[in-house]
Amino acid sequence: MKDGAIVNPTMGVARRFPIPTGYLFVGDYSKGQLETLSIGDYGKPHNVRAEFLGYHKEIEGVPNTYCMPLSEKWVVTVSTQYGCLMRCTFCDVPNVEWRGNATFEDLKAQLYNAIKLFPRVGYTERLNLHFARMGEPIFNEAVFQFARWLYANKRQIAADTGLRIEVIHPVLTTSSPRKFDGLEKRILEWCEIKNQVYNGQAGLQFSINSTSEEQRDVMFRGMQIRLADLAKIAEKMPEPLSRKYCLNFAYATSFEVDAKLLASLFDSRKFMCKITPIHNNNACRNNSIQTIGGYDSYHPYRKPEEDLKAAGFDVLVFVPSIDEEDGLVTCGNAVLGGSSLKTKEDIIKIEGLNISR
Repeated sequence: MKDGAIVNPTMGVARRFPIPTGYLFVGDYSKGQLETLSIGDYGKPHNVRAEFLGYHKEIEGVPNTYCMPLSEKWVVTVSTQYGCLMRCTFCDVPNVEWRGNATFEDLKAQLYNAIKLFPRVGYTERLNLHFARMGEPIFNEAVFQFARWLYANKRQIAADTGLRIEVIHPVLTTSSPRKFDGLEKRILEWCEIKNQVYNGQAGLQFSINSTSEEQRDVMFRGMQIRLADLAKIAEKMPEPLSRKYCLNFAYATSFEVDAKLLASLFDSRKFMCKITPIHNNNACRNNSIQTIGGYDSYHPYRKPEEDLKAAGFDVLVFVPSIDEEDGLVTCGNAVLGGSSLKTKEDIIKIEGLNISR
């Protein structure tokens, strides 16, 4: 099937784009079009350095290899809004026409469509569901309702889609909007979902990117909460079960990472840090935001990683492959916002599947 080919409209999928790690697709939903990812994962030994987890190798580029079988791990990334009001300078999503929040049924349909793209897979040990494609999920109450529904309805999902899921791991990523009165309430509600509903098996990531408020004002256009104010909310967050809460740095070469400042604000017993390269989308190119050498050398990450570890944080460095970058898998991309696929691969490279375009 060719890129952008039209598929069965009764599924809600208007266009699907085969990429090396799976599918990027656009669907028709209640208020217009949303885009979603249904992809595999290479596994931590290939793309992660995290000494606290036992992964010690510095990442000098990630090979364009095969993903592990979907029966072992499946990743679905859904859109939570039609467009996004945050208008971050490193993201293509603000180019999408704003039409409000995705509904509960929109979220469910995206997941079902993602599953049905691989009808031969009837079981997965782990499905990671990221609320991160288009939109700021903290604004959308349906995200929280859907996360609760997911945990209680794995049998219903299996009956509806044919996929039996052993573990569902939802992940909410937020830029922590400053002018949202419900921010603290929603953050604490997700903590409750993580700890009490999922027994710790859910993720909460805060997009920090820089410890400089001047830089953050530029990248988030002044719409983000100040770190000191986010830290006040963090004090009210309960101790996390299992995985810690995550302070996420989509790191560009010019961004400041003051580890001592961060440690003075956030308790390293509750929070870990994640470092990824900033991604090569239209917005980053237009605004001269880049991680120099970030896809073929560990050098850009070494100092921030060492500084954060010295300040007491567990640190995970994640680097995507060029296949993932060219396939628009990475955060801040949106074909509906003008991002362009660059991948030239002819097959989907997931172990156990033989799918050609």
